[in-house]
Amino acid sequence: MRCEIGRRQFLQLGGLAVTGVALSSRANSAPQARAAEAGDRFQKAVGWAMIRESLSVEDKFRLLKDVGFQGVEVSSQGLKASGIELREMIRASEKTGVAIHGLSGVGQGGLPTALDQAALCGATSILYVVRADPNGSYLENYRRAQETLREAIPHAEKKRIAILIENVWATFLIEPLLMARFIDELDSPYVQAYFDVGNVMRWGLPQHWIEVLGKRIGKIHVKEYSLKTAMSQGMGKGFDFPMGQGDIDWQRVREELAKIGFHGWATAEVRGGDRQRLAEISAEMDKILAL
Repeated sequence: MRCEIGRRQFLQLGGLAVTGVALSSRANSAPQARAAEAGDRFQKAVGWAMIRESLSVEDKFRLLKDVGFQGVEVSSQGLKASGIELREMIRASEKTGVAIHGLSGVGQGGLPTALDQAALCGATSILYVVRADPNGSYLENYRRAQETLREAIPHAEKKRIAILIENVWATFLIEPLLMARFIDELDSPYVQAYFDVGNVMRWGLPQHWIEVLGKRIGKIHVKEYSLKTAMSQGMGKGFDFPMGQGDIDWQRVREELAKIGFHGWATAEVRGGDRQRLAEISAEMDKILAL
């Protein structure tokens, strides 16, 4: 099933990109949704699980605000496992002005339920991981992944929530032209890429991915990576660097993001910790993003 607005038509109607800002529901008065609209070119966020302080939900939101973050990305499955109610998160967000900008983790209810949850808390996107099927057919996996997304597009359009796909390290859609093709074939402004600057170092250079994906990029994850270390000590070791101290050319990353007119959420996906550690992450993001 095809959504009502095609990608090319959408881009022609004002040149908008789904950056966590453009598809914020204007009918939704939640302050979380409006927070990204009023910010600078980058809005800084972390993942909820990165907050390692023994605090109430509201005080964790206040901590994030204190150390310089405007938002948080929440795993719905993670909240369920921890016993935290989404409505408690929403109240804390409303009190502090720290946005719940996106949800990750599609549970048993699938994409429609995740989209409903995102709309409830004023988020502008859900993260959806497109995974490989090592025991099956690549082409069949490609077809099934697109079929799942096509079925969800009408609901995403209704809720005005973007589905941002990420390939993690799943050995699927590991080349930027293929990722662009996968997205374009779905022909919907509500399906875009969640671009991870650090992850793609395994297969190429992030500035090249940004050049190819262009306005298909909805939001970005930031982390550091050293390919030199990975090649000599193991792939996982490549992440063991503070942001700005690995092999990523952050100046080129910023330049390419500027060329595509990116305005939106940048979420750190690194080792979390206490207040001091979160303040370090905030400072590292200020440096790599030139804030």
